[in-house]
Amino acid sequence: MLNNQDFTHDRTKYLGGSDIGAILGLSPYKTSLDVWLEKTGKHNHQVDNLPIRFGTFAESFVASEYARATGATLIEYPSAISHPQYSYLQGHIDRFITSDSAELFREDGTCTASYLLECKTANPFTQSQWGEAGSDEVPMSYLAQCHWYLCMTQIERCDLAVLFGNSDFRIYHITRDRELEPTLLEAALTFWQNHVLADIPPDAKTMGDYQKLFTKEVPGKKLEATEQTRLLIETAKELNTAIDTKAQELEQIKKLLMEQIQEAQELTYQGKILATWKRPKASFRFDSKRFESEHPDLFPLYQTPIQNSRRLVIKA
Repeated sequence: MLNNQDFTHDRTKYLGGSDIGAILGLSPYKTSLDVWLEKTGKHNHQVDNLPIRFGTFAESFVASEYARATGATLIEYPSAISHPQYSYLQGHIDRFITSDSAELFREDGTCTASYLLECKTANPFTQSQWGEAGSDEVPMSYLAQCHWYLCMTQIERCDLAVLFGNSDFRIYHITRDRELEPTLLEAALTFWQNHVLADIPPDAKTMGDYQKLFTKEVPGKKLEATEQTRLLIETAKELNTAIDTKAQELEQIKKLLMEQIQEAQELTYQGKILATWKRPKASFRFDSKRFESEHPDLFPLYQTPIQNSRRLVIKA
């Protein structure tokens, strides 16, 4: 039976649809360590930026475009849906799609919806990551999220509607995969038991993970390297030298191209553009030095200290 109470939005209390992709290593936005830091209350990974705010704002529009394109009846249900057995495995579904106006949940807690709808907005430059409309070829993190919601609700289908910029609207269809669900559940249960409840971080996957794990440093503390580590340092030096050499070669090629293009904007070969040399649109920046000079009394009030991350430097 589905538990469809009005759960708290405290993300430390449950694993949700946006978490499962990160736990599986499929999310481009956060890692399993980010999830662990969030669930254990050590760090709030919630991002507040323009794309995130626009995505939240545009959810209703994407849903209305879906209803317009399909004629479907949509129900917005803000409360979370939890797994029948594990209350800490939850999902917030964007919309439920029904064929009538009956109650969304029966007395036994099962859902009466025909299928689910997940609404997304995406950068037009990411269209290559998506397949043909009508398929299930969507980015892996979104695919995992849809399968997670199907597992939570035990509904057979989830449609994913996505708006690219303001010009391309597509609908994808994801069908429930019962063979995949045990894998999702096992990964979530293992993560919750072995890392969240045990308060043990998962393995770091990125340099950013290490920065978050080891934010503190002990002044003056030294660590004696092993022979293997010394060899890694030597390899890193060789790679840096190779990168510098390639960068110099690339700069030389660019200078030769600029010499050929001169005042032209495009360099072509048999009708195909090989390179462009154009002035971008004007951009604006805040002139902090001028502000400090003209308003020395106000300038200190607008200064905010920035805690920089630790910087790894390999000595020559």
